[in-house]
Amino acid sequence: MNFLNGLKSGGIQLIEKIELNKLLSIFIVVIALGYYFSLPVKLFDSSYSTVLESETGELLGAKIALDGQWRFPETDSVSTKFAQCIVAFEDQYFYSHPGFNPIAMGNAMIQNYHAGRIVRGGSTLTQQVIRLSRGNKRTYLEKVLELILATRLELRYSKEQILAKYASHAPFGGNVVGLEMAAWRYFGVKSNQLSWAESATLAVLPNAPRLIYPGKNQQILLQKRNRLLKKLLERNVIDKPTYELSLLEPLPEKPFDLPQIAPHLLEKLALNNRGSRLRFTINAELQQRVNQVAKTYYDQYKQNEIHNLAILIVNVKTRNILSYVGNAPTTMDYQKDVDIITAPRSTGSILKPLLYASMLDDGQLLPNTLVPDVPTQISGYTPQNYNLTFDGAVPAHRALARSLNIPSVLMLQSYGVSKFYEQLQRFKLRDISRSADNYGLSLILGGAESNLWDLCRVYAGMSSTIDYFNKNQGTYRTQEFADLNFNSAQTVNFGKQSYDKTILGVGSIWLTYNAMEELGRPEGDEAWRFYDSSLKIAWKTGTSFGNRDAWAIGTTSEYVVGIWVGNATGEGRPELTGVSSAAPILFDVFNLLPRKPWFDIPLNDLVEVEVCSQSGYLAKPGCPILKQMVPFKGEQTALCPYHKTIHTTLDELYRVNSSCEDVANIKSVEWFILPPVMEWFYKNQHIDYKPLPPFRSDCIKTQAPRMDFIYPKNNSKIYLTKDFSGKVQPVILKIAHSTPDSELYWYVDEVYMGATKTFHEFEMSPNTGIHRITVVDEAGNEIRRKIEIVR
Repeated sequence: MNFLNGLKSGGIQLIEKIELNKLLSIFIVVIALGYYFSLPVKLFDSSYSTVLESETGELLGAKIALDGQWRFPETDSVSTKFAQCIVAFEDQYFYSHPGFNPIAMGNAMIQNYHAGRIVRGGSTLTQQVIRLSRGNKRTYLEKVLELILATRLELRYSKEQILAKYASHAPFGGNVVGLEMAAWRYFGVKSNQLSWAESATLAVLPNAPRLIYPGKNQQILLQKRNRLLKKLLERNVIDKPTYELSLLEPLPEKPFDLPQIAPHLLEKLALNNRGSRLRFTINAELQQRVNQVAKTYYDQYKQNEIHNLAILIVNVKTRNILSYVGNAPTTMDYQKDVDIITAPRSTGSILKPLLYASMLDDGQLLPNTLVPDVPTQISGYTPQNYNLTFDGAVPAHRALARSLNIPSVLMLQSYGVSKFYEQLQRFKLRDISRSADNYGLSLILGGAESNLWDLCRVYAGMSSTIDYFNKNQGTYRTQEFADLNFNSAQTVNFGKQSYDKTILGVGSIWLTYNAMEELGRPEGDEAWRFYDSSLKIAWKTGTSFGNRDAWAIGTTSEYVVGIWVGNATGEGRPELTGVSSAAPILFDVFNLLPRKPWFDIPLNDLVEVEVCSQSGYLAKPGCPILKQMVPFKGEQTALCPYHKTIHTTLDELYRVNSSCEDVANIKSVEWFILPPVMEWFYKNQHIDYKPLPPFRSDCIKTQAPRMDFIYPKNNSKIYLTKDFSGKVQPVILKIAHSTPDSELYWYVDEVYMGATKTFHEFEMSPNTGIHRITVVDEAGNEIRRKIEIVR
């Protein structure tokens, strides 16, 4: 019985022991799990400043955190100088303790006890990281929790990572948090550019940020800094000359302003990236120099009450943004915070090269094709050239170079508004969003809106098309007109290689750029003083109606530069034009960029043809010939319509026929003959133009003299205007006659009104309503026009 009782008792004890061990194991596991999960995955739940950096890491600007603190996003490293300073000042055994230092804690407790107040803290840097993350009051219980969490922090992170977290979240006085911000705020440099004295100054600040603040309590701050420098000397961290020189460095007196080199780009990106560190493709040095150019011109233009401008620079090969000036760098209000680069503005003439290139590409035009430049009215729309003159006819490439409006409108009419609208949609000009009918022919003269970003993207795509085609065996890329990029971590996807053109053939682009390289003032002054002949640039200006927007966009093989000048409010100003206001900025900006060679000739997309040297059309028999490189479709364009065979005397002074001259004495000549209105203006601009010789007096005229209305066009609607005294102004009718000395007789509604000779202009003051104008010359030839007068 005793044996059985003993066995039973032992079994119970064994079971109890097993249960106890089990409970103990569970307890240990619970404690271990609690310890493991005691440290939050995200240690700091702070809001951060939005920081914008250049591609090489220079600070471009920053936006304050939502809680009103200047706190840069965490860094993963700390400058060597600051690391040594903070360890020497706060925690000399940092690299050897497990998160707390019992000796330091004991010494602190003894000193605080004898002093009767807290005179020294025993916290390690690791414990301070925990305290900064928790933000609770400093109680003994909180101290115990800090100690436990500090050991857990040591297990999760390396010493370098813990030091980086401290440097990112330590207070440095006022609303300055973190080493990076403190370095900028107090010394105006990056943290890795701090001297030993500056690093020591910042190392002592977190110890008492409220008591010690740059500009206040300077003596206390100086003593602390110098004591730390002395400690660094004693530990051979710095040598004696460095120590002595460091003692001579002054303390910061007042905070530095943060760099704000690209404020509009920062605002643009902060909307969706708040609290992030953003590294972008901006070239900091170039950005600062462009900012200075912008300020120089703003100071000049504000005298004419022009308060806004924008500048964009794009790398053609990468499509990266190198400089972004969203508005004039000014402290004045004047809508200075508006980012003009992405704002839709009236395009003026800036779309003309796209029309010219499209017509070349479609085989509707050759570079030298004569385009009419005569008074024009189309369905009540009356375009005017900038200088209010007419050339009669002008080669298409010169019309583009001189930015003539009437030839551009007539070219658009020929190409088709809807067709050109669809082309602009392929270019993804997002602000051209209304229907083609809504824009009409004004589409080419500023009736539409676009923005600097999209336009620079289009020109960069065209420039890159030439470069890629020439370097890659005559091929294109499917995504050549991809969007611009400002994120350093991203690269643009240009799509796949293809033998099919993306939007425009490379030959038409190259010919367009050659025309743009000749660009001068709208009135044709090629010797414009801002033009640097040693730097070949394809460039185009634009001025919107009412002088509200001035544009200039230029490109080389490497860069695209876009300029806009005006008022963000839309207020127009006298003398605000693309040539006088935007173009000077364009060339000054290009002078900041490396000079690049001109575009190579894309021989694989061009063919040599014979064109008429006078009309620019494909030559036909009898035309004076000029050889010219044109796109392949250029071989399909029309033959010269202006050379006609006439019969003259042998000296070509008179026209004759077989009724008055022997056939042996008649000479057949191919004569360059323009239509009457075109001829009337053309011959005034071209002294070498030879009008048709008159018929010899003894010959029967087989062709009637040619005449036509210069103004008005048939079925046009004419609005009568008043002068300052309220008097209704008359309508001036004009006729071009192949024989100016002929006498013309004018009739209004079959009523004779008078005659003109040599200068065929007739003044009339008709009543409102529909009228029929009839003009008869002395030979009995007549022409008619139907017009409507509206007051």
